[in-house]
Amino acid sequence: MRRLPIRPLAGLTTIGVLALAGCGTQTSGSTSDPGGPRADRTIRAQQVMRLTQAHQETGMTLLEGPVFDEDGRLLVVDVTAPAGAPKVLRVDVRKKTSEPVHTDDRGAYTSAQFSPYDGRIYLTDFAHGDIVSLAPDGSDPRTFFSGEVDGARMNPDDLAFDQEGNLYVSDSRGMSEGEARGRVVRIDRDGKDATVLVDGLAAPNGISFDADYRGLWFSELTQNRVSYLLLDAEGSVASRHTALRIDGGVAQTDSIAVDADGNLYQGLHGRPAMAIYSKNGERLATVEVPARAAEGLESATNVAITPGGTRAYMTVSGPDGGYLYAFDAPAEGVRQSNGG
Repeated sequence: MRRLPIRPLAGLTTIGVLALAGCGTQTSGSTSDPGGPRADRTIRAQQVMRLTQAHQETGMTLLEGPVFDEDGRLLVVDVTAPAGAPKVLRVDVRKKTSEPVHTDDRGAYTSAQFSPYDGRIYLTDFAHGDIVSLAPDGSDPRTFFSGEVDGARMNPDDLAFDQEGNLYVSDSRGMSEGEARGRVVRIDRDGKDATVLVDGLAAPNGISFDADYRGLWFSELTQNRVSYLLLDAEGSVASRHTALRIDGGVAQTDSIAVDADGNLYQGLHGRPAMAIYSKNGERLATVEVPARAAEGLESATNVAITPGGTRAYMTVSGPDGGYLYAFDAPAEGVRQSNGG
């Protein structure tokens, strides 16, 4: 999830304290490369469709959490959608049509992903600290997890599932105060036990397993830093190190996806672009919205790569609305590049 201006969002309960995190390494419209001298390849994304316009009640729209279902349709969330407006949408990217899947009068959903354990859609409610699940068709909403973790309620941003269906959540607690009180939290697949793996983080945002499920990548919004957590057989932290430092300027690091080759896709907020790195930290490319469209857009929050294919769809938002843009990824999509 991205950082937006900290201001009340009319019509969204408790969203007044919501500072939605963003990422980016360049200012809008710039063609310079934020990743260093090796970052010399630019991939131009093509507009697929506009999905949303700025909501009158909240003054904005913010698309996130793209994830393909079993039928090849793309689900996305609109973080700032007010009560009654679609908060989860399903998109037919071939027909360029969309339909509402879910709404309610409470949630501010910042990510979506299907569980490998029960096949349900899981949503993170940043504003209320809950994890909500839906049936694949959007029906049967349930609160999977709610309440405090080690004495503090979460601000869950993104999530990743391990192969057994346990959840790993980036908790952006402390973001609105500008304090490093964020955490990475593990929740077992039954929703009964929650464990803090790492704390003292600066607004953690993106989170994804690597290609082999040996460890987790996560980004810290207000440090423009990506770290790597090596996990042991029980899912606990074996080691941790800083993997990437992003020169973001006015923009900040957002969501993370990982493809079949282990490449990282680092979403950017403050600029409608995305940075691609190898697992060894080499800057491979920058995905950009064409300059003629970039002026009215402010973020490229996340990406879903077609499972088993290389067509990638990223969620892009700004004053001009919420859009899907497409590009050809350098490697095939897997679970780690489908939702989160």
